[in-house]
Amino acid sequence: MRADRLVSLVLLLRRHGRLSAATLARELEVSTRTVLRDIDALSAAGVPVYAERGRHGGFALLPGFRTELTGLNHDEALALLVAGSRRGAQAFGLGSALASAMRKVVDALPESYRVTAAGAAQRLLIDPETDLLSRRQPAEEVPDDVVAEVRRAVFAGHKLRIRYAAVDRAAKWRTVDPIGLVTVGGQGYLLATRSGADRTYRLSRVLAAEELGEPAQRPDRVDLDRAWQERSTRFRASGDQVTVLVRVDPARQEDLVATALSVRVEETEEADADGRLRLETTFQDPRHAEWALWQLATSAEVLAPQWLRDSLRGRAAAMVTCYEASS
Repeated sequence: MRADRLVSLVLLLRRHGRLSAATLARELEVSTRTVLRDIDALSAAGVPVYAERGRHGGFALLPGFRTELTGLNHDEALALLVAGSRRGAQAFGLGSALASAMRKVVDALPESYRVTAAGAAQRLLIDPETDLLSRRQPAEEVPDDVVAEVRRAVFAGHKLRIRYAAVDRAAKWRTVDPIGLVTVGGQGYLLATRSGADRTYRLSRVLAAEELGEPAQRPDRVDLDRAWQERSTRFRASGDQVTVLVRVDPARQEDLVATALSVRVEETEEADADGRLRLETTFQDPRHAEWALWQLATSAEVLAPQWLRDSLRGRAAAMVTCYEASS
């Protein structure tokens, strides 16, 4: 770990020139005292780093010094820099390692590529925390020691003991066979099996973790993308599903389809006299159906079931009463 930090320190000085001990400590996520010890270690190893005193002083490398790293072409470096902006590394506790890797990528480029690739990466934004509707999409925080233990067990192929707090349940210990890690929208998940049955655990709900020495019972190879798709399908198929017959304005059809689990019947050839389409849609549960159709306001009309028509009518009446009372 220290060797990686020393390389990162050299790369920071290579890229920025002169930096203060406080700035280096912040970039490397260590104390100023640790930075000073690392500077001494580099000097002892023959790296030409020197200190400049004064208000604008700091540490710098002698002009012309360069570390030798494998080079990348412009597009390869740009791809890595863009990938490095994703929040998945944070979900898996790899944020510091990613920052170090990105510094190495930039330093490995030929001089002619270095400025253009770094500049191009600044023109691309992946997975921002806020969308166009100002809805925040925050990544959940997971303690570094917990996610590091989970990660080690996944990579080593060992059984994992976790203290997990499921929704509305007390936290308890369980032993699982880890398969892989998945990040979706900044949220991290552990795919595992328990007593042979598929299990999916949200990393933010893992309160403690312990890698065991016993080998995990799992296949040697796994298609994580397929495994995630299968589990997502099973999750969507669970619960008290609701089938709704609805008339919808064609302009809002995609909005409805995007929120529904499925569209079983779509009568597009014989639209109603007013041009509206009749769709038979399936939702996860009654709450999901009511929420999705309320978003469409008068652009959609529920034809069945009657309880959903009554619920939406009650919501609308309550809204009218609210605004009448305040006018």
